[in-house]
Amino acid sequence: MRKFHLTFLMAAALLLASLVPAQAGLRVDIYGPGQNIVNLALAAPLRGPNSEATGMGRNLQKLVEENLSFLPFMRLTDPKAILGGTVLGGCEPPALDFKRFQLAGSDIVVTMLWPGGDSGTTSVQIRAFETSSGGRLFGKEYGKVSPKDLPEVADRFCADLLEALTGNGAFFRSTLAFIKSNGKMNSNVWLCKPTGRDLRQITNIPGKSMSPAWSPDGRFVVFTHIDEKSHALGVWDSSSHKVQRIRFPGNVVIGPAFTPDNKVAVALSNGKYPVIYLLNHAFQKERVLEQSNAINVSPTFDSTGRKMAFTSSRMGGPQIFLKDLGSGSVTRVSQGGSYNTEANLSPDGTLVVYSRMTDYGHRIFVQDMMTGQERQVTFGPGSDEQPSFCGDSYFIAFASTRGGSRGIYLTTRHGGDAKKVPTGGGAVSFPRWGMPGGKK
Repeated sequence: MRKFHLTFLMAAALLLASLVPAQAGLRVDIYGPGQNIVNLALAAPLRGPNSEATGMGRNLQKLVEENLSFLPFMRLTDPKAILGGTVLGGCEPPALDFKRFQLAGSDIVVTMLWPGGDSGTTSVQIRAFETSSGGRLFGKEYGKVSPKDLPEVADRFCADLLEALTGNGAFFRSTLAFIKSNGKMNSNVWLCKPTGRDLRQITNIPGKSMSPAWSPDGRFVVFTHIDEKSHALGVWDSSSHKVQRIRFPGNVVIGPAFTPDNKVAVALSNGKYPVIYLLNHAFQKERVLEQSNAINVSPTFDSTGRKMAFTSSRMGGPQIFLKDLGSGSVTRVSQGGSYNTEANLSPDGTLVVYSRMTDYGHRIFVQDMMTGQERQVTFGPGSDEQPSFCGDSYFIAFASTRGGSRGIYLTTRHGGDAKKVPTGGGAVSFPRWGMPGGKK
């Protein structure tokens, strides 16, 4: 009995060790100019040695494939290209045959094991290995998984994988807030994952909603709201699922945004030039952030709260500016074009993305504040507007008419082919990233 107990403890220790994240040998630099492509293979999900999981295992595999298709630097290996097939004798070495994946050109292989079977409520162990060295990138167990939990597990795994490879998994932990319109004065705030899943409407109030923005803790979404009688700041509270309208009598409310300490900045205009105010936690005016004899709107902040990008007409046509809130100094960001608007500052403070009016419609540009270089990242067709950065300072969401009706698309700080976000039909606009629940 004592020998059996010792053997059991040793086996349990080995299993736990196999699930502890390892130091990733393979890293993907998604921020540098020479972004490389990673080839990833998904081994067949297993219930045991050479026994494929065809229930929840197969469904989770499909969700993971859909998720990874949104990563422009990720290329999935065709299972038909893997000699010997993808059903393995085990989910880790030595039962894991790396050679067959190497021959297929895969840099990474992902294994999935359902030790208690893949039906009902059970756990799944997922590991990722570098095929060239056999080194483990990470391994985790996701417990108490039922069929309804599969989308969340897919997102959690893909976020873990993305973090292991790039250092940031914010894309799969994020939720987009956006506006869906049903008429000229009938639009509301909706949410969905950047992959289009978990689509839902969160406001249902008469009038027109615009410019939603998440609070850093993921609890609130603020937005501009216009009805037949007034302008107001709309506030949706995720804890109560209720909406309140906060009025500033006599003022037009333009483009609210949250600061890192959960306060709101918003441009207010009483018929003169709009002034950017900071509101306190009770959504009352606290102090002026930017004011001049010109239009100043659309504040946006980096993760430290020390930098604010905004749009201003102080030099004639609208241009993008950056303000150091500590020193008060203001620097012009956009150097080309006569009409640049809708700035959004990357959380890391190094980039500003904005929309420029061109002869071919609006296009999205990114200004690198470190190098001074500007890059055009969208090229139509149609008109591309209202860009915003993900929390990873890499992915960019924007609204575009390239598909006819206005939709939401994703690109990156480097540009590349845009990927459409499924939003269930209807004209949609103003995409903004957030992390409900304050997930990191």
